[in-house]
Amino acid sequence: MSIALRARSGVWGSRTTFVLALTTSAIGLGNLWRFPYLLGENGGALFLMVYLATLFLVAVPVMIAEVVIGSHGRADPMSSLLYASKHSGTFAAWSVIGWIMGIAALLILAYYSVVAGWGLAYVQKMDSGVFGDASAATVGQLFIDFLADPEALVYWQSIFIILTFAISGLGIHRGLGVLFWFAIPLLLVLLGVLIIFNLQYGDMEKAGEFLFSSVSFDFTARSVLIAMGHAFFTLSVGVGVGIAFGAYAPDKLPIGRTVIAVAVLDSFVAIAAGLAIFPIVFAANLEPSMGPGLMFVSLPYAFGNMPQGETYGLLFFVLVSVIALGSAVALAETPMAYLVERMRLRRPVAAVLLGAVVWLLALSCALSFNQWSEVYFYESLTLFQLLDRLTVEFLLPVAALLTTLYVGYALRREVLRVELYRETNNFFFLWRACLRYIAPPAILVIMLAASIEIL
Repeated sequence: MSIALRARSGVWGSRTTFVLALTTSAIGLGNLWRFPYLLGENGGALFLMVYLATLFLVAVPVMIAEVVIGSHGRADPMSSLLYASKHSGTFAAWSVIGWIMGIAALLILAYYSVVAGWGLAYVQKMDSGVFGDASAATVGQLFIDFLADPEALVYWQSIFIILTFAISGLGIHRGLGVLFWFAIPLLLVLLGVLIIFNLQYGDMEKAGEFLFSSVSFDFTARSVLIAMGHAFFTLSVGVGVGIAFGAYAPDKLPIGRTVIAVAVLDSFVAIAAGLAIFPIVFAANLEPSMGPGLMFVSLPYAFGNMPQGETYGLLFFVLVSVIALGSAVALAETPMAYLVERMRLRRPVAAVLLGAVVWLLALSCALSFNQWSEVYFYESLTLFQLLDRLTVEFLLPVAALLTTLYVGYALRREVLRVELYRETNNFFFLWRACLRYIAPPAILVIMLAASIEIL
C-alpha cells in the first residue's frame, strides 16, 4: 500500500474529536429504548456489574484492537487489514474481516434508517400537538397507522438518509468532525434538560427504585447473558467504525485510555437516559417497557398528558434524531472509506452512490411493515427482522471474533506495541490477555445466546 493511499483521508486535529467520534458512534438508540429497561428488569445493580465487567473485559479490548488496526494502516478497514497482515507476515485472507464489517454496516444502516425516520416523524408529530391529552389507545393507533403508511415511512427515511450522506459527503473535517462536536454537547444538554423536567413532573423516586435497586430474584442466568450481549454491542464493535476512525486518529494518541473514556461516557449516557425516560413513564402510571413500544407509544402518551409535556417531548425526539444521525454517519464510514480510498471516487460521488444503495435497502425494510408485511423469509421473519437477526446474531459477532483472533494471535507483538506505545507494559499485557483468552469464549457465548433468542 502506498504512502499516498494511506494519507488520503486525512487526520483529525485532536484527541477530543476522536473521543467524540467514537462516543457518537457508540451511543445508539439501544441506550435509549433498551438498556434502562434491561437494567431495571434484571436486578438493577447486579445486572450493571455484569454489564460493566463485559464492557471492559470484552467490548473495550475488541474496540482497542480495531483502532490499533486503523491507526497502523491509516486507510479503510479492508486496506488497513491488508497492510497490517503484510507487516506481520501473515495471510492476506484476514482482510475478509473488513468485508464482513462493511456488509454488516451497510445492512444495519438500511434498517436503522427506517427506525431513525420514525424519530424524525415524531419530532414533527410532537410539534403539531397531536398527542395533547390523547388517550393511550389513540397514541397506539397513531403509531399503527403510521407504520401502515408506506409513503410516510419512505418520506421520513429518505430525509434521514439524505441528511446522513450529505454530512458524510462533506468529509471528515467539515462533515463528520463538525457533527460529532455538535452532537455530544447537544445530547448532554438535552438529557440534562429532560432530567430536570423529570425532577419536577416525573416520579423520580419510583424510577430510581426500578433502575438501581438490587433485586436478586430478578437476576438470573438469563440476566447475565443479556447483560453480556448488550455490553458487547454497545460500543459498535464488528462494523469497522473503530478501524475507520482509527485511521483518522491523531498521532501520539493513547489508544487504550481513549477507548476506555469512550466506554465510560457511553455508560454514563445510557444510565442518564433511564433517568430521562422512566420517571415520565411511572408518572403516567404506565408499565415500563422497551423498544418501539416505549419510544413511540408510551413516551408520546406520557409527554402529551403532562404540563409542558409536548415541548419536552419535542426535545426528546430531537435527542433521538441526533443520536440516530450520529450513529448512522459512523456506520456509513466503513463502506464510504472503501469507495474513496480503494475505488478512488470523490467523496460526494461516493456519498450519492452509497446513499442510493442504502435507500433501496431501506425501502425494502420499510415496506415489510405494510405492503410486504406478509412476505416472510427464514423462520417467518419479515425482511426488517431478517436483517436485524443476520447482523446481530452472525455478522457482528463473527467479525468481532475474527478480530480478536487476528490481533491476538496473527499480528506480531512488535506491531501492536508500536501503536500502543503510550500505554504501560502492564496495560498492554492485560489488553492482549483479554483479547486472547477472555473475549473469544465470551463472544461465542453471546453468539449462542443470540441464536436461541435470549438477548
